[in-house]
Amino acid sequence: MGDSYIILKTTALKNGSLRHDIHYWIGKDTSQDESGTAAILTVELDAALGGRAVQYREIQGNETDKFLSYFRPCIMPQPGGVASGFKHVEVNEQEHETRLYVCTGNRVVHVPFARSSLNHDDIFILDTKSKIFQFNGSNSSIQERAKALEVVQYIKDTFHEGKCEVAAVEDGRLMADAEAGEFWGFFGGFAPLPRRAPVEDNEKYEETVFKLLCFNQGKLEPINYESLLHELLKTNKTTSLQERKSASEAAEKLLSDDNRTKTHVIKVIEGFETVMFKSKFKEWPQTPDLKLSSEDGRGKVAALLKRQGLNVKGLMKAAPAKEEPQAYIDCTGSLQVWRINDKDKILLPSADQSKFYTGDCYIFQYMYPGDDKEECLIGSWFGKKSIEEDRVTAISLASKMVESAKFQAVQTRLYEGKEPIQFFVIFQSFQVFKGGLSSGYKKFIAENGIDDDTYLEDGLALFRIQGSGPENMQAIQVDAAASSLNSSYSYILHDGNTVFTWTGNLTTSLDQEVVERQLDIIKPNSQSRSQKEGSETDQFWSLLGGKSEYPSQKIGRANESDPHLFSCILPKVHIALRIKEIYHFTQDDLMTEDVFILDCHSDIFVWVGQQVDVKVRLQALDIGEKFVKLDFLMENLSSDTPIFVIMEGSEPTFFTRFFTWDSAKSLMHGNSYQRKLSIVKGGGSPALDKPKRRTPTYSGRSTVQDKSQRSRSMSFSPERVRVRGRSPAFTALAANFESANSRNLSTPPPVVKKLYPKSATPDSSSAPSKSSATASLTGSFDRPKSVKDGSELEKPKQEEDAKEGINTMTSRVESLTINEDVKENEPEDDEGLPVYPYDRLITTAADPVTEIDVTRRETYLSSAEFKDKFGMTKEAFSKLPKWKQNRMKIALQLF
Repeated sequence: MGDSYIILKTTALKNGSLRHDIHYWIGKDTSQDESGTAAILTVELDAALGGRAVQYREIQGNETDKFLSYFRPCIMPQPGGVASGFKHVEVNEQEHETRLYVCTGNRVVHVPFARSSLNHDDIFILDTKSKIFQFNGSNSSIQERAKALEVVQYIKDTFHEGKCEVAAVEDGRLMADAEAGEFWGFFGGFAPLPRRAPVEDNEKYEETVFKLLCFNQGKLEPINYESLLHELLKTNKTTSLQERKSASEAAEKLLSDDNRTKTHVIKVIEGFETVMFKSKFKEWPQTPDLKLSSEDGRGKVAALLKRQGLNVKGLMKAAPAKEEPQAYIDCTGSLQVWRINDKDKILLPSADQSKFYTGDCYIFQYMYPGDDKEECLIGSWFGKKSIEEDRVTAISLASKMVESAKFQAVQTRLYEGKEPIQFFVIFQSFQVFKGGLSSGYKKFIAENGIDDDTYLEDGLALFRIQGSGPENMQAIQVDAAASSLNSSYSYILHDGNTVFTWTGNLTTSLDQEVVERQLDIIKPNSQSRSQKEGSETDQFWSLLGGKSEYPSQKIGRANESDPHLFSCILPKVHIALRIKEIYHFTQDDLMTEDVFILDCHSDIFVWVGQQVDVKVRLQALDIGEKFVKLDFLMENLSSDTPIFVIMEGSEPTFFTRFFTWDSAKSLMHGNSYQRKLSIVKGGGSPALDKPKRRTPTYSGRSTVQDKSQRSRSMSFSPERVRVRGRSPAFTALAANFESANSRNLSTPPPVVKKLYPKSATPDSSSAPSKSSATASLTGSFDRPKSVKDGSELEKPKQEEDAKEGINTMTSRVESLTINEDVKENEPEDDEGLPVYPYDRLITTAADPVTEIDVTRRETYLSSAEFKDKFGMTKEAFSKLPKWKQNRMKIALQLF
């Protein structure tokens, strides 16, 4: 308490730059000379780091939340000072001193050990030699009590080596309670606490008055203004180090003269302003972020620390190279899609479920295997030209589906052109056509005299082809004009049976291969003519209406930024949403009674605790929409930013990756206080009735041994089978769960590893188990059931379209080939495998065999039946290249 400190926090950002925050902390017993010196040295430290740091003045007992987040769960200032001659308190380690602390917000203050220190509003911690008591004031909240328990745990670990009892005492409990009696015994026995009279805060005023002062030639000069505008700041002035020191001293004097003991001082430099500073102005122009290069910043920090005699090994390590976004979602699940039409939804056949129209709205449901249960993602997709009525209907019906799943499904709201990577890898091959099919869209364009430009297979159409490969590729219809071209993409142009493919000069061989895949979906039976940029034919330009200028730069997408977590103060009627940022967040910050928002710029996640009221749960998507409009970080958030609503206990991997995640915590029962009390007392997690679910770690390389095991996640080759809509492996596999009399085989048996795009397969040693809620969620997959509206979770379609898709594929298989990009396999060892008849092993079997490896159906045939069907022995078959094996298996419906 008698000292001042300077704290430097350096953070490596995702954009490759370094951010410096410098705090100088002033103890309440610090001399004026020391506090002034701390302020000056902070300015000098900033200059040594390049002059881009944000500086904070921290007063003991009134520290900023950002500062306190560095020292979780709390700071506990000690009396005295160190080696300064001011005052030093000798500590007798043999004698434990009984202490009383009060917890207010994120602060812990040592108060006199007396009954008069206690009150009904706060939480107190009594630290005795053998036991720690937490006294919960009757007016304190559950969340405050839970946070105070973190302090109890800290005291237990720090001052008792984790070996002491913990007791919770509720305000109002009398001596009949043993622990309450013991607690009050330290205060000479129980006596009622007086009710505290309301205290008026002298510093509280209704309207905040901002003053702008300019430090000029050693004096503070007020600037008069009608509106606080950015233009009032003189940006053409370069300030010297001495000027910055003098301005710092002037700010200290201003506070001292006005006796403002609780005011924070934050110093910012042009181009590196904080959100809090920019928000004070009426408008703040969007300017590109200035960056301090990682190498320059690391060098300055390393040199500074080295002079202090500190080890800087590892600090100069270069920042990791930017990687392609990962989906962090299993790609072997089952997908259903509905199109909105006249306040209802129409289930699309599997062949059409990846074909969307820009004038329509859609709902999709994706079921995929989790670590201990089936996971579900339910989303609504809005085309750019869809009508408001269809959007409202889509949200309403999707929300009913989530509600019927007992809120255990993740819900998302997506706009065309802003889809996240998870959406694309779920669909794998995705097309967006012009126009729309819904009756509402048709009525809208008719009433407004808008031409119906809905896509026609025999008409003139131009498609931009994009994506990173066969597991993530899209064809987007654009205006059939030369101005729609872009040198960074490939295109498909057709007019009736005349088909062209166009490849820009900046495309890769992979881009050109993806064009071939999309061509087989858009124009499967037509010959195409290839056009290279710069050597096009006259006919090509004629179809586009002649040559014109076009861009060459790739269309930018919102990049994922450093995540920010916010707690929501839920709005009442006509009250705006209020939020508070949680710095250096962890999983423990997610309180089960509250709603939190994780902002990654490219995506917004709304996390809803289990103890949140059902009415609030239903408003979760609206809360996300309000947050996007609020744009708290002033990052120019698009209103089309994807929003995910996630319920506690059903967190997907693409959310938990932002934390060090322990699934057992989100599966605990009780409120946040009860959960933490059980852990602090040493009893573990209360009422855990589910196995712990691991969060996979990703090493950037798949551990899958054989790519032939993939169902919806196959390797690409120019010789690969081209099937309308989906990969052939999944189309064949889909026939199993789209047949009315068969079980769902969309999830591979345990022998098949789950696939995460461009990442390692997670290790899992626990067998899958389903909760009762999950059973209701997936019940429609286990038995036929009629669903008439969106109030029940939908089941896979049991119609002829799946069988038709298989027949179409089989009829073309003779002229097509597959290449899984793997070496020839060693002969299979069939010894010990059971034998089943061919009719029960095929993908369309009426009575399918269960508990087999669905990727090796042929190995369960008898030798005689194998030779009859394949025309060769098993040994001869095993020596064939993988692509030939797969071609024959597809023809026999064994793939």
